[in-house]
Amino acid sequence: MWETRDMIRKFAIAVLAVGATLAASHGVAFGAEPDTAWADKDESNKINGSIDVPPGQHRGDLSTINGSILVGSDAVVGQVKTVNGNVKVESRATSKTLTTVNGSITAHDGVRVQGNLNAVSGALRVTNGADVSGDVINVSGGIHVESAHVGGNVDTCAGGIDLGPNARVDGNVIVEKDNSWHFGFGNVPPPVHVVIGPGTVVKGTLRFERPVKLYVSDHATIGAVQGAEVIKFSGEHPPE
Repeated sequence: MWETRDMIRKFAIAVLAVGATLAASHGVAFGAEPDTAWADKDESNKINGSIDVPPGQHRGDLSTINGSILVGSDAVVGQVKTVNGNVKVESRATSKTLTTVNGSITAHDGVRVQGNLNAVSGALRVTNGADVSGDVINVSGGIHVESAHVGGNVDTCAGGIDLGPNARVDGNVIVEKDNSWHFGFGNVPPPVHVVIGPGTVVKGTLRFERPVKLYVSDHATIGAVQGAEVIKFSGEHPPE
């Protein structure tokens, strides 16, 4: 499994790759002030600016540094990457991977993601009928998988996890240890809330390396639990 430091390292490499590729393609030193003469000519690759793919269109990889990315319904795209911005994929669209550093990611109803959903600081949401073949991972920010399928792991460090109702996770559910400096010197991090809703199936292990409150519906099916005690609940939601 990924340790938190490995998550951050891999995201940092992805960020540098996006920036370096974009800058090199336009003859600009990475980190230098961009030349606005070309900044908006390529609607699939930018340094500054958002990218909007209209419904039903087919594009290749999409990448920007400072801007959000919107993929319209029924569109087909390659890898989607931004550094500072949100990623939103509308209903029934298809993409390879979705990655942001500072921002949220939303995969709407019926979306197909052929790889991972990755964020550093930002919430991740996968809505009804969506299918993510890989992992759903962030460092901080909540993760909500509704009635959707995740083929890999659901993994966070400092964000809550809410699965269901009727979610299906083929891999593990993991909350990693928080090594932030402010939790040193005897400070104990607050517990992360993890909810496994009714009708949800987690085939892998639920592994927790920091304090969590684990709420599991009496109509959910889960694998082995490591590092937490299960709090059973009835109905659609656990008690407040």
